[in-house]
Amino acid sequence: MCYNSHIMKAAKPTKTTGPVAQNKKARYDYHLMDRFEAGIVLQGTEVKAIRAGRMNLTDSYARVDEGEVFLMDAHIGPYEQGNRENHEPKRKRKLLLNRREIKRIDGRTRPTGMTIVPTKAYFSNGRVKVEIAVARGKHDYDKREDIQREVDQRAIQSYMR
Repeated sequence: MCYNSHIMKAAKPTKTTGPVAQNKKARYDYHLMDRFEAGIVLQGTEVKAIRAGRMNLTDSYARVDEGEVFLMDAHIGPYEQGNRENHEPKRKRKLLLNRREIKRIDGRTRPTGMTIVPTKAYFSNGRVKVEIAVARGKHDYDKREDIQREVDQRAIQSYMR
């Protein structure tokens, strides 16, 4: 019997690029807990617009509706070379997750004060992925503590030089 036909191919390494869009405000306004990588359903010129860096995740959020997760208020600017078939900039976009992940997210966001926040968007093997996090809103005193901690870290770093 020939064993060469049963040799498995090596898995291809995944190619990921740096973030196309980041939601820096999310780390400032929320305590980020569980993180998930989700695919996103896009139309026509949206991928080209994202490659051109026209995506903005600030003030966007995700919501679970009838067993599906949707990204709300994420702005993808119109593609400059697009024609009249260009996409709508702020539309509801479906996120692609496993059913088990959706149930976990839904269970975590049921309590009050929990929300789903997109933290960044990037390309993985030519496909747009969105990192979402289950988060709890910070109070003003939490924000002040974070700012003071960063100032202290900078002072320590400058003193060490």
